[in-house]
Amino acid sequence: MNTHSEIAPALLLETVILAVRTAGNHAQQNRHRKADTVMVAAHDVKLQLDLECQEIIWKIVRTHFPTHAILAEESADKGQPADDPHQSPYTWIIDPIDGTVNFSHGLPWWCCSVAVSYKGKTVAAAVYAPATNELFTAACGGTACCNGTPITVSPVKTLNEAMVLTGLDQKFSEKDQRLMRFLAISDTVQKARVIGAAALDMCRVAAGQSDGYFEAGIYTWDVAAAGLIVELAGGRVETLANPSPHRLIYMATNGHIHEKLKNLIAGLHYKKTG
Repeated sequence: MNTHSEIAPALLLETVILAVRTAGNHAQQNRHRKADTVMVAAHDVKLQLDLECQEIIWKIVRTHFPTHAILAEESADKGQPADDPHQSPYTWIIDPIDGTVNFSHGLPWWCCSVAVSYKGKTVAAAVYAPATNELFTAACGGTACCNGTPITVSPVKTLNEAMVLTGLDQKFSEKDQRLMRFLAISDTVQKARVIGAAALDMCRVAAGQSDGYFEAGIYTWDVAAAGLIVELAGGRVETLANPSPHRLIYMATNGHIHEKLKNLIAGLHYKKTG
């Protein structure tokens, strides 16, 4: 299939699902290789399986849509996507293993995430968590689902009733600022949790199992797929700032608590993009 004409999101989703399932199952079947690292940083790790899963997805995309651009986590710092995105309105956004540190410790909170954007808007997406056998999907014109069953966000309307999943940005924030953010959230909501896989955290918001998600240092490939899933489940997502290419300050909620959570963190004076 070699065309730049508009493609039905449902058709794109078929390939997205094939990609996440194939890559995710490869990681799950090779979880005994969780210590096979290619890079270890202060608060992060990169596995050989990250690279293998990305290659699996890359080949599937190239087989079905050879002219589409690809933005992938493990090659974003090497001048990728491989194709000039100006030549194609479609870009595949890939996170081969989201929650790699969790995976490397044997914690089953990790996933494979793939999204397709058309002219900058995500139109098809899937997040697959092999360890729990959960496949979250969404395509424009359809509904958000988990394992084929429609999902919807929670009805929670107040922060004191809300569970909010978040992260502690280890790369670009000062330690005091990280702690201030976390304390502001945890002191106000019913419970704040740091679990360590952004795409899966956001899918919990979509499924009504959590009410909000916020992170001050996240990447496009972490949220592109899950963002569409949240929106089609009735929630709301927002990029609060874009400090550097693909680097985001980002939140996702059930919609009901969105402005309240945003106001809670507004004291940090993030510069709004766009």
